Amino acid sequence: MHALITAVKAFAHDDDGITAIEYGLIAAVMVGAVVSIFGLLTPALNAAFTEIASHIHT
Repeated sequence: MHALITAVKAFAHDDDGITAIEYGLIAAVMVGAVVSIFGLLTPALNAAFTEIASHIHT
């Protein structure tokens, strides 16, 4: 039982796992932001590329 308590205390004081979780959360937030921005910009980009394509074909 003493070994289990020692292992739990060592795990609780280990900062490497916390840092990995923080980096994972930051990456997830960044991915969400990029997806949201592309979702908001899609209509404007589509209109711009359609206009450019119409000028090229004329």
